[in-house]
Amino acid sequence: MSPEDFRRLFPALRSTVWLDTPGVPPGADPVTEAMHQAVSDWSTGELDWHAWDAAAARARALFARLIGVEPATVSALGSLSEAAATIAASLPPGRIVVAAEEFRSNLFPWLARHDVVAVPARDGETRVEDLIAALDDDTVLLAVSEVTSREGQRLDLPALRETTDRVGARLFVNLTQSLGALRYDPAAVRPDYLAVHGYKWLLCPRGAAWLVTRPDRLGGLTPLAPSWKSTSPPHGYFGGPMRLADDAGRCDTSPAWFSWIGACAALRLFRSLDAGRVERHCLDLARQLAEEARGAGFRRVVNGPLSQIVVLRTDHADRLSARLRERGVRATALGDRVRFGFHYFNNEDDVRTTLSVLTDGRITP
Repeated sequence: MSPEDFRRLFPALRSTVWLDTPGVPPGADPVTEAMHQAVSDWSTGELDWHAWDAAAARARALFARLIGVEPATVSALGSLSEAAATIAASLPPGRIVVAAEEFRSNLFPWLARHDVVAVPARDGETRVEDLIAALDDDTVLLAVSEVTSREGQRLDLPALRETTDRVGARLFVNLTQSLGALRYDPAAVRPDYLAVHGYKWLLCPRGAAWLVTRPDRLGGLTPLAPSWKSTSPPHGYFGGPMRLADDAGRCDTSPAWFSWIGACAALRLFRSLDAGRVERHCLDLARQLAEEARGAGFRRVVNGPLSQIVVLRTDHADRLSARLRERGVRATALGDRVRFGFHYFNNEDDVRTTLSVLTDGRITP
């Protein structure tokens, strides 16, 4: 599917330059139509709750195919924090290393259960070399996001994997701010654990998330909230004993049906896209904005590798965000910065409209 064909699936883009996918994307027609149909069936009484309930399993299989793993290694959860908390509860005692400026869903679950080394940003930037320097023989796990939400920094996951291997630590990777826009290479990263909340770049409704556990780590998984979904299919409803599933399904949570119905539609949409083409498109637009904005005095908050998220520093973030919204541009103000995210549905006109605001002289960096 071309970027133009993809763009036509998003009605919001007829009136809005949507650069706020790091916060939330607009709804795609196939996703919203699937959810509208579910609501209609609910309203008329034509619903089949067994089919609704099976949506999480269908989404698990689609997600596993998308990233190249076996469905038996994937847990179906409701959020990134559930995934992190599940692993935090499953780990042996030891030190956890995480960036101090990490999104709280990938920070607080570790703080709640373990001794955490929070690596501070240097000059406003989370640096791979600082994370590496914090790792030692007492480290049980390094938790990182491939693309950081606050900075738009793309971390070198293979380099981090190499170091965790050297010190005998495990690696937890959060792909919430990258998967769907950037390619993922499982052979290069080989995470012990991988988590994604699908409501950003994967275009899912909020409430559909996945935790992937490497096969040799499955035996140590402890469900955060054991329920009727913690057993192997067919799931029973009443009485005991509690026999947990042998695979990652033991950590499934009871599904919010509409979230998973929408997730299935979103993941099927991604099957029609070429991951390499999507990444090139997103990075090309991000590069164009970053380079042209530099000419107007706006600079990225980080100097590291470019991601599809461009975060520009400014002393007037709220005013700039308001001015952008006047021109129909959706972006997010974050204190001393404004964040822009480029998906496959964005185009060069979106970049030009944004640059027209940055260069009109009304707001300086």
